[in-house]
Amino acid sequence: MTTTTVSTAAAVRGAAGATVEFRGLHRRFGATVALDGLDLTAHPGELLALLGPSGCGKTTALRMLAGFEHPDAGDVLVDGEDITAVPAHRRGAGMVFQSYSLFPHLTAVENVAFGLRMRGRSKAARTGRAGELLDLVGLSALADRFPHQMSGGQQQRVALARALALEPRVLLLDEPLSALDAKVRLSLREEIRRLQQDLGITTLFVTHDQEEALSMADRVAVLRAGRLEQVAAPAELYARPATVFVAEFVGTTSRVPAVRAADGRVDVLGLRLPVEGELPADGELDALVRPEAVRVTADPKGPGIVVAASFLGAVTRITLRLADGTEVKADVPTEAAAGLPVGASAALTLPERPVLVDRRSSV
Repeated sequence: MTTTTVSTAAAVRGAAGATVEFRGLHRRFGATVALDGLDLTAHPGELLALLGPSGCGKTTALRMLAGFEHPDAGDVLVDGEDITAVPAHRRGAGMVFQSYSLFPHLTAVENVAFGLRMRGRSKAARTGRAGELLDLVGLSALADRFPHQMSGGQQQRVALARALALEPRVLLLDEPLSALDAKVRLSLREEIRRLQQDLGITTLFVTHDQEEALSMADRVAVLRAGRLEQVAAPAELYARPATVFVAEFVGTTSRVPAVRAADGRVDVLGLRLPVEGELPADGELDALVRPEAVRVTADPKGPGIVVAASFLGAVTRITLRLADGTEVKADVPTEAAAGLPVGASAALTLPERPVLVDRRSSV
């Protein structure tokens, strides 16, 4: 962010970030349960990502905060005020959608100023404010262009400026980057994060993209079937997933056979390891293992056979097959991967730390 943009951000900064609370939210659409008792709090000034697969309830929760949906039960609070029954236009929320939703017949500056016009601000006031915001998102030179004259990334920046025009208490982003190509998406998510931090505005960001959530958010809330599985900082969420669903949805894991040991531990790849969380009471077990945790060395007598390799830059992800057919992914330094060609035998080991264990699927 340039010095000019930082000073502009200081000029348009609104009130301090708000606290947002979802308390026991329930919502059904016919036979479909969208939210099933959601309890979640966003802290002042943080960017909280709502992450999960399609249909998990993340967009429904966001729309309830915006006032576009209403819960069957439960409450939505902002700074301790129950806004569950407050109309959308009085909630002080700014929303950016996946589809940019710009007015095609208005220029960029007119789109940004539209909400101010609806609130009766003078032409000079709304034009000045819109100009500041376009400068903030780096589009002051495009103020007089219409949406069809701008790229997708530029249109989404205009949509972001429009959402900020009324100094919202909360900024809501509903998969705002999913319609953009990969390079633009990466650039814009970095810009959104810098802008959000500089303004200090509480932001809820809905996405199904785990990389997007982990790279942008202060905390990530993982939802499944309308319920909260875990909420934590990205590093904690990745390193210490609270449930099997979180472990498998966030990042890559391999299921490695595990055998119960008498002391409540499990034997995995020849090591006796403590268990993270609860050990299933019965049934055969798998340990869930991250690829960067697997240490691999070339060994003609090793139990693993290299069956695939994918170059990822500094590391290469190799896939090894064990005698029982289990496939284990491991990240090794790319310079070491040359010694582990497809067909090579290798030894595998794990660090001596707790592992998450799940009952083996019968499928």
